[in-house]
Amino acid sequence: MVTVSEEKKGRSLLLLFAGVREMGISVFIVFLIAAVSLRSPYFLTVDNLVYILIDIAILTIVAIGETLVILTRSIDLSVASTLALSGMIVGMTISKHQGIPPAVAVLMGLAIGAVLGSVNGLLVAKGRIPPIIATLGTLSIYRGLVFAISGGAWVDAHEMPRPFVYLSKNTTLGIPNLVLFAIIVAIIFYYFLNHTRTGREIYAVGSNPSAARVVGIRVDRILFLVYLLSGTLAGMAGVLWISRYASAQSDTASGFELQAIAATVVGGVNIFGGSGTLPGVVLGSLLMGIIVNALNLIRISPFWKLAVQGFIILLAVVSDALLSRRLQQAGASEGAS
Repeated sequence: MVTVSEEKKGRSLLLLFAGVREMGISVFIVFLIAAVSLRSPYFLTVDNLVYILIDIAILTIVAIGETLVILTRSIDLSVASTLALSGMIVGMTISKHQGIPPAVAVLMGLAIGAVLGSVNGLLVAKGRIPPIIATLGTLSIYRGLVFAISGGAWVDAHEMPRPFVYLSKNTTLGIPNLVLFAIIVAIIFYYFLNHTRTGREIYAVGSNPSAARVVGIRVDRILFLVYLLSGTLAGMAGVLWISRYASAQSDTASGFELQAIAATVVGGVNIFGGSGTLPGVVLGSLLMGIIVNALNLIRISPFWKLAVQGFIILLAVVSDALLSRRLQQAGASEGAS
């Protein structure tokens, strides 16, 4: 027979687990690394671990933008198309004007992404169009524009300035530039979400939009802002993408939105909004990178990658829903006692 003290202890452990979900992801990552290392000795090497960090850098940047949107009970399905369109415009521009500095190219990507993200924000915040419908529409529009402005042609490596290509391949203080970009973005938005009034308002809007309006939070402004920021980060990611792969293609990052959403929800961000942390999202991106790398090393068909990503998203959403339900029950029991 379960005593009252044991019930209280169980509720306390549940609340503790909910507060440190990152610990659970970290433990799973450690076990996964150990398991894959037994199958492939090459996995646990410095070169491969650095490759994984480089490989998830762009994913982390896009996932952070997606996190801001999901925290408000919304979703952005257009991040991959925004990435592709920004990358194509910047790629075509620098191929014709070789003297453009890499820093200016990055700023161009940020600006283009901000414009595209603003369109999503206006559709959702002012047009009152459901986020999944609005961003599904812009996903197709932006992807179509990639084909339209490029004519289906690619911008190849020999058409790009060498300094731009080396932007993603060089290191700074021994840290690969791509990883450094991801670290800087993560630090900035960690501070933004946790130590600014606007960051707290984002959580409030996701937790209860009606209550947020009552206390004076401009919900429409917050919705517009998160889509603006998501687009801006996707635009930046587009520039880094074409720099890393030294080409701007019409099908760049096709399906990448699925990976960004997977990294976000696996990282503990509630798909229904209001809760989640950036450290969790970074760990979610790392987990996705490890899984993809492991599948490659143990020579499993690449077609399984999408299946694995879909399964992980489903598992994360179901687990989060079950945990939320248990937390509500624990809170109700705590109040009754």
